Amino acid sequence: MEMRATFLLLSLLLVSCHAPAPAHALPPRRPVRCGGGGGDCVLSNAYGAWSSDRADCPVSAVAYPASEREVVAAVARASAAGARVKVVSGFAHTIPKLACPGGGGNASTLLISTARLAGVEVDAAARTVTADAGAPLRAVIDAAEAHGLSLAAAPYWEGVSVGGLVSTGSHGSSWWGRGGAVHDHVEGLRLVAPAGEADGWATVLPLRRGDELFPAALVSLGLLGVVTKITLSLEPRFKRSITYEYRDDSTFQDDFTAHASRHEFADITWYPSQHTAVYRVDDRAPLNASGDGVNDFIGFQATPIAATAGLRALETSLERSKNVRGKCALAAAESAAKRLVGNGLKNNGLLFTGYPVVGYQGKMQTSGSCARSLAADLLSACGWDPRFHGIFFYESTAIFSPARFRDFVLDVKRLRDAAGAESLCGVDVYNGLLVRFVKASAAHLGQPENSVVVDFNYYRASDPAAPRLSEDVWEEVEQLAFVKHGARPHWAKNRLVAFAGVQGKYPRWGQFAAAKRRLDPRGLFDSPWSDEVVGGVEMDKGDGCALDGRCVCSEDRHCSPGQGYYCWPGLVFTEARVCRYSVSQNQ
Repeated sequence: MEMRATFLLLSLLLVSCHAPAPAHALPPRRPVRCGGGGGDCVLSNAYGAWSSDRADCPVSAVAYPASEREVVAAVARASAAGARVKVVSGFAHTIPKLACPGGGGNASTLLISTARLAGVEVDAAARTVTADAGAPLRAVIDAAEAHGLSLAAAPYWEGVSVGGLVSTGSHGSSWWGRGGAVHDHVEGLRLVAPAGEADGWATVLPLRRGDELFPAALVSLGLLGVVTKITLSLEPRFKRSITYEYRDDSTFQDDFTAHASRHEFADITWYPSQHTAVYRVDDRAPLNASGDGVNDFIGFQATPIAATAGLRALETSLERSKNVRGKCALAAAESAAKRLVGNGLKNNGLLFTGYPVVGYQGKMQTSGSCARSLAADLLSACGWDPRFHGIFFYESTAIFSPARFRDFVLDVKRLRDAAGAESLCGVDVYNGLLVRFVKASAAHLGQPENSVVVDFNYYRASDPAAPRLSEDVWEEVEQLAFVKHGARPHWAKNRLVAFAGVQGKYPRWGQFAAAKRRLDPRGLFDSPWSDEVVGGVEMDKGDGCALDGRCVCSEDRHCSPGQGYYCWPGLVFTEARVCRYSVSQNQ
């Protein structure tokens, strides 16, 4: 059965990888949906489930301003009424429930969507681009390139708005120049904050580098007001050259800093179960260098719905049967397929023919073709679209000092030795551990030092009460990162347990909090959901709370003793508390 499942998987992967990407795909679902009369509105994210819970967010009213004046009017109405306010883009890829205004009961809430705030203007002489907060990242990049300019930094996923990516600290990878975080390339922004009656209940703050409130407004998490416009610095248009080098992971913990220092846009993907590290050799190339390459990352392409549903069904079957060997076969097949097609790099925009892949910055720095379609092809979509039974995963993102990252890698290797390499196959089914580099930032909630960012995705059960295969191993990896090695969580990702003690991990938190008290003294932009993240306070512990990352277990009932999962110490980090499968509680 296992061999047949592997052959089926390889067939699905090879067909998906070698078939031309669909010209059209079903566009992603809108995050805000209302009843027929415009009432009974709910907000969900692009994955169909938040990290704090899996319930949609109800809102009393939704505003779709198309100009800053309309934003001011919406904020003023809410301010005068004392209503809770939050902001959401037209994409909503944030995993924590930061965009939910909460309130509950009969409390008045307003959700402001930036979907219609989408203007983009390039000032070629000043080498800047000014974008409305809701402008898609792809539109900003394309506008800059059309004027012979390039945006130096971008997250790897392009299906985000400019306001959303800046406000949550989204980033690419670089320790060079201004670094890989997009907010560190911001020259100015405009913020609409609540005010008193004498000031018309709302005020507009134009902020630029050097202004007192600027470092707070850069990564604001939507807690200070509504960002309406952002001005980003640009550079003369340039090309990039990318090669992926596959190496044994034996020296990975010792050479990551040299790799980041040597290559401007370096990253590393670590497949721990396969003892493999893939080094991205990524640098600028001369404009006259041959090549018109495109980065169309395989995981962000429009995928046949039947293929993603089949892969999810197979992985779920392996999970339920506790088939570790099958999970590892799945991981090996995924890695082989990605290697075969250069992970989605295309030398001529159509096919991967070999390294290096050279292309203009605007085509190489980010990807997300599955989110761009304006036409409805009912056969293809983004793989995680919640309307279909496709992939469904957790995403943990830990941000380390370089020295602590080295120790983390060594601990994960010790855990691999103790638990067996097969127990780590679950992360390799997705994209391994993606290691990127972000420079120290002036933003209060940006990174206080040159940092190493680690992203890893892994299976999330459709039922929040269902334990996962190797549950204890991934809980221990999570606690190794955030507890033992003091990693900082990415604000727009992670399960709730990652945010415990978060204020103490950002040394300028007090300065951000002071700016928040000044701009929103009544807490109109607060909510119970954002409090869970920025407060880092663990929720009340209930039965099974550890299974979905809402708590760290301290009693067996926080796991699933009825299914054989009990709360145990970690194998390497013995202070960790993890849900481990045992035949009996005392085994």
